[in-house]
Amino acid sequence: MRRFTRLTNGFSKKLENLGYAVALHFMYYNFGRIHQSLKVTPAMAAGVADHVWTLEEIAALADQNSN
Repeated sequence: MRRFTRLTNGFSKKLENLGYAVALHFMYYNFGRIHQSLKVTPAMAAGVADHVWTLEEIAALADQNSN
């Protein structure tokens, strides 16, 4: 995650924002990205999910939890 280095204005200035960015990164990594070695997402391989999540689904989940 490039967000941990302070080379540009993309770094997190607040610890809370860093936590949100890390959570979104891991959510996409485990639920939305098909891995070459597994041929499915890690969540699907573990039996937690039954489909590849789209960015819209992940964003809707984030919006749902913020209310």
